[in-house]
Amino acid sequence: MNLTVTAGPAQDTQVGALIRAHRLRIGLTQRELADLSTISVRAIRDLEHGRARRPRTDTVRLMADALRLGPRARAALEDAAQLGRALGVTAGPPAPPDAPQPLLGRNTETGTLVRELSPDGEERLTHVVGLPGVGKTRVALAVAATLHGGGMPVLWHAFPGAAREYLPTGPGIWTELTDRLVAGLYGDEPGPENTEPAGGLLGEGPVLLVLDGAPAGAPRFDRLTRLLHDVPGLRLLVTSDEPWQAPGERLFLLCPLPVPAADGNGSDLSGRPADPGTEGEPAVRMFLDQVRRVRPEPAAAGADRERAVRICRLLDGHPGALSAAASWLVVSDLAALCDTLEADPTAFLDHLGGRADCLRESLRNRIGRLPAGPRTLLTALCAAPGGGESAGAGALEDSFQLPALTALTGRSLPECGRLLRELLLSGLVRAAHEEGASHFRVPALVRALVPGAAVCAPQATAAV
Repeated sequence: MNLTVTAGPAQDTQVGALIRAHRLRIGLTQRELADLSTISVRAIRDLEHGRARRPRTDTVRLMADALRLGPRARAALEDAAQLGRALGVTAGPPAPPDAPQPLLGRNTETGTLVRELSPDGEERLTHVVGLPGVGKTRVALAVAATLHGGGMPVLWHAFPGAAREYLPTGPGIWTELTDRLVAGLYGDEPGPENTEPAGGLLGEGPVLLVLDGAPAGAPRFDRLTRLLHDVPGLRLLVTSDEPWQAPGERLFLLCPLPVPAADGNGSDLSGRPADPGTEGEPAVRMFLDQVRRVRPEPAAAGADRERAVRICRLLDGHPGALSAAASWLVVSDLAALCDTLEADPTAFLDHLGGRADCLRESLRNRIGRLPAGPRTLLTALCAAPGGGESAGAGALEDSFQLPALTALTGRSLPECGRLLRELLLSGLVRAAHEEGASHFRVPALVRALVPGAAVCAPQATAAV
């Protein structure tokens, strides 16, 4: 049973598949159903085989009466018929929204997600998490566009407050279906058993459902499980700041863009080799692209390029922060911008244009929602020697390994590992893996926003 949305040879449709399933369930032949419904055998055969795709309302009513369908099954049959009438045979599969700007430096991330969510992939629930403004929505748009280009229908739902980095699609039958599916996951009504109509409408072919900017609270897992059962080909791609911790959830941490190391050589802050030319680094390329949008002038001179690299390092390669900082070049210059960020990396976190999304407040809220244990550890890390605000630019290079946390917190190694994992999944700590060793650091943006970060570390602690 496949999603029938394009012209071609006759094949099973949702309404036809439902009629046939109900007929066989109660043990009727097509002739017996025709006698009970007063609909011709040929009409029933055409519906079940997909040659008739848009039955009239009276036909659906007579068929439901003859099949003795209950309210839920009758509603599913009516929905399938309505979708067939709305789509006709010329409508293409639903497509994701269009992204107005190119995506830089995310080829590895998008390629991995496309492989995992493709019809041949093994993941059905992938959750992209990371700091607010890190680019989760933009990566989801690229993944959805690639999968749709390969023939997979895409249903897109943006929750209130989601970053609008795209041109939204207009209302229609697919939007209504998507809203109904999401309401079934989160709302009080309909209940989990009401996802069966979605299975009848979408069929068994691969379908991608994107939930962009999902709220902090997870949906009911029984409803989520039922939806995945009723729609066998469904893949979910979720973007949010925090994981759901749902059964079978594949967590995908999206980190800020790589930036050059301190000397422009060696490895970047993600542990990957840095390009000999620092302008080739994804964060620097993105920032300079934003600069050119604000100030369409000749290419930056050597000193300005160095300042641009420094700004990318001060802002940890965070796409949202880089975009906001670049917007201030309408009233500032790179030298002043760099000097201000040296003193306070959060000075230009919010877009000069006064956009609704407030990055500073979003980051503070993310830190404030941490459970007590991880929040205490984060505060201790920021207060440890070399990590306070007075450390200035040198704090960018501070890193630690897991064993150091036992001395810092007095907790066991397994306890510290669990706390550190929560900080990593929240995006509030970054990891670098070099030559088999794992190092971690708190980004400068996070340090500047952690309450009590300037407080001295406890006397019984060791430096990290």
